[in-house]
Amino acid sequence: MATQAPPQWALDLTSAPTQKPKSTSIQDPPGFTAALSTKQRSGASKTPVRKTPTEEEMDTLKMKKAWELAIAPAKQLPMNAIGMYMTGNTLQIFSIFMVFTLFKTPITAILALQRVFAPYETPGTSSRLIVVKLVYILTNLVGLCLGIWKVNKMGLLPTTRSDWLAWEAERTWSERAIPRAWL
Repeated sequence: MATQAPPQWALDLTSAPTQKPKSTSIQDPPGFTAALSTKQRSGASKTPVRKTPTEEEMDTLKMKKAWELAIAPAKQLPMNAIGMYMTGNTLQIFSIFMVFTLFKTPITAILALQRVFAPYETPGTSSRLIVVKLVYILTNLVGLCLGIWKVNKMGLLPTTRSDWLAWEAERTWSERAIPRAWL
């Protein structure tokens, strides 16, 4: 079986571009120059090598990324607050799921603190990361407080006296308005 030669269009794609024949009546688009186009093609393979960043530049970049990570939970708070408002104060599966998520997300984030900030930990950034980690913990605690507020609005927190009636003793009167003999 004889192998077929590739089609002409495939050969044209793999070969170097040829100069445009001057006999065509089609003009170049505005802003196009053939000399500039061939320079860009030949210069594309000889791009200057990017210099490696210094240790200080890397530490600065790592701190910026760590700060972005630390305030990320605070950026979620408005959306969580809108979700809590939209679910209402009744006990429904959706509102219970939202409250569960409000408790689960900050707790798991705080427990995974060292793993989250491990990529940014270097000898140059370790002392500065303490403040970043504290901000991360505080923003997660604010999210946790939003969950506690929602549970209170749903009436699930025992904050009134009637919630503790099972543990309250019966009242004993020291005086009565009516003598015992009359009862």
